[in-house]
Amino acid sequence: MAKYSKRIRAAREALPTEAVNFPTAVETVLAQAGVKFDESVDVAIKLGVDPRHAEQMVRASIALPNGTGKTARVAVFAKGAKAEEAEKAGADIVGAEDLVAKVKEGFMDFDRVVATPDMMAQVGQLGRVLGPRGLMPNPKLGTVTMDVTKAVSAIKSGQIEVRVDKAGVIHAPVGRRSFDAAKLVENIDYLLAELNRLKPASAKGRYMKSAVISSTMGVGVRVDVATL
Repeated sequence: MAKYSKRIRAAREALPTEAVNFPTAVETVLAQAGVKFDESVDVAIKLGVDPRHAEQMVRASIALPNGTGKTARVAVFAKGAKAEEAEKAGADIVGAEDLVAKVKEGFMDFDRVVATPDMMAQVGQLGRVLGPRGLMPNPKLGTVTMDVTKAVSAIKSGQIEVRVDKAGVIHAPVGRRSFDAAKLVENIDYLLAELNRLKPASAKGRYMKSAVISSTMGVGVRVDVATL
């Protein structure tokens, strides 16, 4: 039997006995005090898709209206004028073949990756490193582009990348514990609208099957999918 701390036990006992709507779930998560740092608030949504089929893969870059409260570290693979442009846009790490070699050696001090099209032959060599972490640049997500300023600025402003995992679940940060509840709800509403827009035509039955919201150190609050 799992052993929980006094704080977690108290939080679990305070959970609603039934699934609730997202605004109520957000209020419950924010009420779970007890840690000294500004926790991330995250949602996990089980979708009625089978990601084994390419046409049911749900993946996108989404710019939440209120950001996530965290500034991502961005690495850009570019050279020449585009490298200079990336630096001016606020990229944290910029390089070409030298950065490829550095990543091959184990350097991973970044959260998102952008690349210009001419660098993809070299960046492709990092597939085994970047792919499993969901960091491989993708033109459909706007991270393989000549407009590095736009890509870097979007990520820095709070754009998130969501991707359904093998179990059909989307995990996404939607803010911090310090956020006003209304801003968290607005971010969640926007995320849900985007996920609905991305619903694969071949997905059958209920699309959003279950949802949970939690903070980094808090317990999960079940959301009533009938309210989504």
